[in-house]
Amino acid sequence: MNKWKIAFFLLAALIITAVIGLAIWITRPAPSADIPAAEAMTKEADRLTVTATKEDLQGIANTYIAKAIGSNKIPIDLFIEDDVLLTSELTVFAVRLPVIMHFEPSVLEDGNLILKQKSVEVGNLNIPPSTVLKLMGDTVALPSWMIVRPKEEELFIDLSRLPVSGDVKVRATKIDLPGNDIELEIMIPRK
Repeated sequence: MNKWKIAFFLLAALIITAVIGLAIWITRPAPSADIPAAEAMTKEADRLTVTATKEDLQGIANTYIAKAIGSNKIPIDLFIEDDVLLTSELTVFAVRLPVIMHFEPSVLEDGNLILKQKSVEVGNLNIPPSTVLKLMGDTVALPSWMIVRPKEEELFIDLSRLPVSGDVKVRATKIDLPGNDIELEIMIPRK
């Protein structure tokens, strides 16, 4: 056999191995991420209840996300309509695919949020939501207060760890997106 046939078969084997490796990496089961316990106020705190609109919450969320990811090349934007939309991009074989994930928010007893995934759009591809969340958790540098839980198909927003100045803590008390009724509680520790 001449050297070109050998080179062709080696290249073909390398490409097939890479595709199989990528497929195994994408489809392997994602470990379940635990929800951390909410940080409790160590001092007595004064509480202020704030009513916000979807636009207010969207602006605040995008400001904190932009500050947390800094100069990361992968853009992440959050839009709040009748559900929560998280948009980003995934790069597969040098092709950028737009990703749009729809979430249904719910408030936990401790004031943190769970965003339960309703649907996902990755270009024209039909990819399971848990796989997209796993890929996003592996490739996108999300803020430490956003925890991806691919197995549960949800995103945990830890408001107790949101980097607010001083010892101020934030917790959600009510989120009704269709009614545009959002209540947040701001806890300011007494000195």
